[in-house]
Amino acid sequence: MTGGQQARVDVAALLAAARAVAPEVDLASGVTVIPMRALAATAVDPRLPLVVALDRDAGSIDAAAATGTSSLPGRSGSGAQLLVRLYGAEHLAMTIPDGTRHSLADIANGLGMSGEVTGLVIPPIPPLAALASPWALPWLSARLRAPDGCPWDREQTHGSLAKHLIEEAWELHDAIEALEGAPTELRGAAFDALQGELGDVLLQVILHAQLAAEIGAFDLTDVHERLAKKIVRRHPHVFGDVRAETSRDVQRNWESVKAEERARGAGDNAAPRSALDGVSRSLPALAASRELQDRASALGYDWPEMSGLLAKLDEELGELAEALREAGDPDVLTGRAAKSPATLGAAKEELGDVFAVLVNLGRRSGIDAEAALRSANEKFRRRFGDVERRAAARAIDLKSADFAVLDGLWDEAKAAERGEGGAP
Repeated sequence: MTGGQQARVDVAALLAAARAVAPEVDLASGVTVIPMRALAATAVDPRLPLVVALDRDAGSIDAAAATGTSSLPGRSGSGAQLLVRLYGAEHLAMTIPDGTRHSLADIANGLGMSGEVTGLVIPPIPPLAALASPWALPWLSARLRAPDGCPWDREQTHGSLAKHLIEEAWELHDAIEALEGAPTELRGAAFDALQGELGDVLLQVILHAQLAAEIGAFDLTDVHERLAKKIVRRHPHVFGDVRAETSRDVQRNWESVKAEERARGAGDNAAPRSALDGVSRSLPALAASRELQDRASALGYDWPEMSGLLAKLDEELGELAEALREAGDPDVLTGRAAKSPATLGAAKEELGDVFAVLVNLGRRSGIDAEAALRSANEKFRRRFGDVERRAAARAIDLKSADFAVLDGLWDEAKAAERGEGGAP
């Protein structure tokens, strides 16, 4: 049983009245008892009976909406509207004390809600009908993994599912980019796509938790609890007495808390962990470089001025050019090989340094290098497609044409894209 601390509900009397008006509802095996005004802040499981106390002093059931910082995500609207979302519009409820039956849609519209009504008894619904509740997805994943569930799902392991998580994460990334670039008239469709991709990523999390639960390692509740504790611990400026006026302050606090966590995890005899240890080696290289530099910057290791970074870029480009010359200016297209693997390795290292400085320049400028390169890739796709169309229109064979001809087609495609005309 749950109830808001501010609510004064005679639970025993309310349950006795509920049993009287709805004897067919099993309240002995589990029941949630709350005041209507606490509904928005309570994780109600529709698979259990619900007994709701109405605050008639509020004037109407619609006035019992609960909002504010304690509300759960998506819990907006009146209490009756929330019940409709959780249980369905046609689900029947019994009023206390008269015991009349009304659909939740009718109750949301105020039908049958006289001043004498003090509560509602709402019978449970089957799991497949409770899809809007937070308990639906864990139940579905367990059902899929059951002996009589889905053959494909039963075969999966943490390892086999890993690639799907990566794929779904990138599809979510694409949906976010599409939303950011969507015109007003298409934002509804973009949000719909984002909703779908968020669900696909969430499913991967739930499936991994289910696999762990089956061997007794942990379950989704443990995941929820650990994450919630981490959020509270790493936001002392919200849940504690630490001050943070800027995002930079937040980042410093964040790194400080994580450093304490690493120190506790290392133990007395273990070597201290680096602030960079938490950056996954599986991240795309540009994204990993950004994260590494963010963490180092939070600890004070960063260029004081952008001018220093620009000078560093010139330095690294010069070192790359020198390393390529020492390697013999290798060129796979002309068949010119490097003098040795060692000299080519040195050039590779210098090229990596150039990338790292470029990522840092983007970071300091508020430009995500990964996103910038993806954008450049899309631009290349678009312009090269135009080059192909122009070449076909003029019967130019791309493979045999002189590069100067192809470069001219590229300039035409570029000019056309910028609205400067250009021959078709």
